[in-house]
Amino acid sequence: MNTSLAWLPADEFTRILDGIPDRHDRNKAFADAARINTLYSIMRAGSGHIGSSFSAADTVAWLLLEEMRSPFAGDGDIYFSSKGHDAPGLYSALIALGALPQEKLHQLRRLGGLPGHPDVSIPHMHANSGSLGMGISKAKGMILANRLTGVNRRVYVLTGDGELQEGQNWEALAGAVHRGLGELTVIVDHNKIQSDTWVAHVSDLGDIEAKFAAFGWGVLRCDGNDAHELDEAFRLREKEHAGKPAVIIADTVKGAGCATFAATSMPDGEWRYRFHSGAPAADDYLGAHRELTTAVDTLLARHGLAPLTFSHADTAPPAKATGPRLPEVYGRALAERARTDERIVALDADLVLDTGLIPFSETLPERFVECGIAEQDMVSMAGGLASRGLLPFVHSFSCFLHARPNEQMYTNASEHRKVVYVGSLAGLLPAGPGHSHQAVRDVSAVGAIPGLVVLEPANSAEARAAVGFCAETDASVYLRLVSTPVPDEAEALGAEPLATGHGRVVRAGGRTVAIGSGPVVLTQLLRAADLLAADGVDLTVVALPWLNRVDSGWLSALAADTDDLFVVENHYTHGGQADLLARALLELGAERVASFTGIGLTDVPLCGTEAEVLDAHGLSAERLAARIQDRIRPATGS
Repeated sequence: MNTSLAWLPADEFTRILDGIPDRHDRNKAFADAARINTLYSIMRAGSGHIGSSFSAADTVAWLLLEEMRSPFAGDGDIYFSSKGHDAPGLYSALIALGALPQEKLHQLRRLGGLPGHPDVSIPHMHANSGSLGMGISKAKGMILANRLTGVNRRVYVLTGDGELQEGQNWEALAGAVHRGLGELTVIVDHNKIQSDTWVAHVSDLGDIEAKFAAFGWGVLRCDGNDAHELDEAFRLREKEHAGKPAVIIADTVKGAGCATFAATSMPDGEWRYRFHSGAPAADDYLGAHRELTTAVDTLLARHGLAPLTFSHADTAPPAKATGPRLPEVYGRALAERARTDERIVALDADLVLDTGLIPFSETLPERFVECGIAEQDMVSMAGGLASRGLLPFVHSFSCFLHARPNEQMYTNASEHRKVVYVGSLAGLLPAGPGHSHQAVRDVSAVGAIPGLVVLEPANSAEARAAVGFCAETDASVYLRLVSTPVPDEAEALGAEPLATGHGRVVRAGGRTVAIGSGPVVLTQLLRAADLLAADGVDLTVVALPWLNRVDSGWLSALAADTDDLFVVENHYTHGGQADLLARALLELGAERVASFTGIGLTDVPLCGTEAEVLDAHGLSAERLAARIQDRIRPATGS
């Protein structure tokens, strides 16, 4: 069913800017109009971060309209978001000011459009976001570069309050003072909620003002959703703290601008903020749209201007895939296992909803540790738990878990501590959030850690079996979980007992063989096999869930019946399963070696819908079938 969505064309923003002389009213009207377009773009995309975009909207408007010198010129002041979730709101403001083409408003999270998180490929986006906490350090480097090249540019960085749990923020503070970086202003979007719940309940920040001041920073505080207070804070910043870095702690409301999304409207006792990510329901959209429209129209009327005039687009919401989600299946299995295995402790990095840990946290709260946005701390803590005989299961998104605490993982291995690392949101999909959240180098990053096994289950049955394997094996494990719903083809494969390094044939065929792991790759291979069958190619599909282990005897038997071998992976081609198997095949020293092709990503993953991104990277069933057909030996016919 199509939904009519309303958006504001650029000339409506021009009318606001030209027709409202009072800059505080103008800022409020602009911010709320930008919220309307932010909401539109998220609804059209089917996903995005409303709460964070809305909490920062007034601050972003003030910076772009009043504070920054020539923000769109090559030598003008710089603003960027370190927290990144507010990208849809920043895009809307840039489009409203003509800094981005208006048609981009309709292309959030689409291939060739606007990525779900900041990316420097988009004009006026000065830094990418990734694992949080990098922004202040990046700003310091920009300022030093400006000084070396003789350019006087102020730099403004927006951070989240939950983001301040990351240690790199605090590493950055002393050096900024030491070098007298008076060009640097950090604004903390202090909306009190990180991801889905309250910062104070996850890992309380304490007295933020005192902490910044202790490093020698100038510190100010204001209501970040009030233009009058923002104005005063920035004036005081220049008057009282010139010549040194300063922070403005902007107290905001997550979802500010309308009661529908405002965290102040959360029911008593509700721990979860419902609008952190994803598109709202139709009723919530309509209610919020009415609230925001009324707010802007009221300001327009105050200055003798006509109400807003909208453009409309009838759009069907993106189809939502059905099927089990492996983190949820895994989480229930872990909680069940932990009831009888008292060694198990679960640690989480501010992603309890997305890592499937709600059942564990509710049934075994004494053995659940919420670490907040602090992966290095979490992984080292796990090493300490393991040193006392416990079995820690460590959880985050794969993109964050394999990278920032990589050294800590290696140290745990050097101490022979058994730890289970569980990375959700693994691989190319979902593609909407963009490359900062697409974990496609994790296998290469952790696969060489001594004593660590990398395992990727293909479906619910295999995920449940993986929990048992993780608990029973002597090895540490990196459990790689795809978070998108498992397609029917992969779910129907069931599971066999897990034996390290052994795979299984999931579609019997001829001497053309494709190996893969996980629900995304195996589903596309099974579909590719159907396409190839129509062309007379009988593809054998093999599931090998072990990404850094292979049994030589099993591989030798498979290779003996293979003419053309393809290894397809939801990962970069370097350092993944294909490299492992190619080396293993060479070391077998067989007289006859099958032709070998590795297929995977070769460039930074793209942002867009699942279908268009799989196809763009050559991992759709159609592209895989074509690649296999082109590569196989013409004489085999199979």
